[in-house]
Amino acid sequence: MSGNKYRPHICVLPEDDANRQIANGFLTNFHVAMKSINILPIANGWGRVLEEFLQNHAEPMRRNTASYFILLFDFDTDETRLEYFRNQIPSGIHSRVFMIGTWTEPEKLRSDTKSNLEQLGATLASECFENRRELWNHELLRHNLHELNRMPDELRKIIFNSSGP
Repeated sequence: MSGNKYRPHICVLPEDDANRQIANGFLTNFHVAMKSINILPIANGWGRVLEEFLQNHAEPMRRNTASYFILLFDFDTDETRLEYFRNQIPSGIHSRVFMIGTWTEPEKLRSDTKSNLEQLGATLASECFENRRELWNHELLRHNLHELNRMPDELRKIIFNSSGP
């Protein structure tokens, strides 16, 4: 990411290399405003995603209302993980932090779809831009629909440098 940190921007904190590859693939979609999105170094574990966010990013977010965060991690079939994350995010920034990931692991989604991880990210970006939910409705991703619906129009404008079609 380049530019002024006080301009609207999104930071993505991936759990591992597989999630980083999906995020990188998202950026390859030509509609995505790459300068507004910063993919941070991998956290090395879902617990470290939360720890890294809380220790290093939550407080700066309080001061900078132009920043958004996407925590990108595997749910590992744990039905309580999203709620656990939600309960840890400070209330003053909760509306600007989104938790997204595969229900099991990205490698399972890759196998199911016969796509590489970057292709998956590019497809997810296309669907977001076009307001479609085909891949997002896959059994390993559909649990993210609530988080996608929670994202404000402003976030969409930052990601796509417009509101889309």
